[in-house]
Amino acid sequence: MNYDEFAFFNQQLAAMLRDGIPLEGALRQLSAGMRVGPLRAELQQLEAELARGTPLKEALAGRALPAFYVRMVEIGARSNDLPGVLTLLADHYHRANALWTRLKGLMVYPLIVVVVSLGLTLILSLVFSRLLPNLLEQLGPAAQAPALAGVWLPPLLLAVVALLGLAAVSIPSWRARLRWRLPAFREASLAQLASAIALMLRKGTTLAEALALSELVESSTPAGKALGQWRAQVESGQGKPSQWPRTGPPFPPLFLWLVQKAGEDVAAGFQQAAEIYQARASYRIELALYGVLPVSILLLGQMVFWQAAPAFKALIWLMNMLGDMGGGGHD
Repeated sequence: MNYDEFAFFNQQLAAMLRDGIPLEGALRQLSAGMRVGPLRAELQQLEAELARGTPLKEALAGRALPAFYVRMVEIGARSNDLPGVLTLLADHYHRANALWTRLKGLMVYPLIVVVVSLGLTLILSLVFSRLLPNLLEQLGPAAQAPALAGVWLPPLLLAVVALLGLAAVSIPSWRARLRWRLPAFREASLAQLASAIALMLRKGTTLAEALALSELVESSTPAGKALGQWRAQVESGQGKPSQWPRTGPPFPPLFLWLVQKAGEDVAAGFQQAAEIYQARASYRIELALYGVLPVSILLLGQMVFWQAAPAFKALIWLMNMLGDMGGGGHD
């Protein structure tokens, strides 16, 4: 989902509801002005069901919208403060969009380097595979085989890296697990999760319900198990975060300490954790952006040098042989 578009939609919807426009009419007007895509289709279906008299809770349950969003809209409708909840949701998705956009930008440099390196090494492999046999024919088959293998090894390695990267991005289970293990991505996930829990708690959701919904959203990630342990603690009567045990990765001790430090105001604890980890994620992104480009260039140069080494060795051997022949003819 495009978080930026979704945040703008919720901001406009909240403003229209405050102006007295009914929910169905506001959805119809906003979806008509959106670009064609899954989000517009879902909102049009939601508006159609509401127009037929379907209760909001049932209409939302049949739509492919984020579980956290559906739960918050239900809370807003139940408390007669849907515009206020939608405004909070717009702010939440605006922050999430800013953070994940920078993370996507961080992925662009390695992707560009891998693609360019793969193309360059393929060209060099084709050129050297034609030149090396002629240069090394005097050295015999024992020297030709390792040299040709060294020429084709870099593009094969880069192709494997590209395939693994494509799998990590396209396979949801891989993507979910890597999101909680890679630096910057892990801090961004912690910030987004803490912000969502804090938002639910501030709008009247119980801690057990907030943890249960978060556990459902993160069920396929390493965070799901830890959230389940915290939920079980709350449901067993140990509702204070100070009574929660340390769960280990992906939640660092600092995260739990920040939640516990707030005492009875659990929402404030999660909000403070969200702010700190969002700042840490931004710092790690900046650090990685400054470091990934020069490192990528060095790796590309190393690949090219490794690939061209057999050709240079053959040329040096040929020049030495010609020099010896020239010296022998002069004598």
